[in-house]
Formats: sequence, structure tokens, C-alpha cells
Amino acid sequence: MKNNIGVIDRCIRFVLALVFIMLYATRAVVGTWGIVLLAFAAIFILTSFLGTSPLYLLFRIDTRSHSKKKEAGHSNL
Repeated sequence: MKNNIGVIDRCIRFVLALVFIMLYATRAVVGTWGIVLLAFAAIFILTSFLGTSPLYLLFRIDTRSHSKKKEAGHSNL
């Protein structure tokens, strides 16, 4: 899969995953909602490490910085 998650997006996902895990671990959220939060945490951690989000691919969203590509394109002129 093609990378489509930028550095800031990855950090936000990872921090949110940690918050979700802590909410579950401290029993602030329990039951079905706790399991849902853990599932989201797992997805956020996985996508932050892989750098790819299937939903971003579906909706053609790309949060990576493209400034390096633009600068490289100008140097060939």
C-alpha cells in the first residue's frame, strides 16, 4: 500500500491510541465502549506504524508533506 499519513497525523493517532488504552486501563470506560476504544487504539497504532490508512486511500486523502517533491521538480527546470 502507498503511504498516505504524514508525521503529524501519525503522532496524533499514536497519542490518541495511548489515551484510549489508558481510559480502558483505569476503568474510566468499561464494557462494550471499552472494547470499542481498544479496537480503535489498535487500528490507530497499526496505521501510525505502517503510515497507511485504508480509509484515506478510499477517500483519496493524503496528509504527507509534498514540499520535497515540488522542490525536486523545480530543480530540473
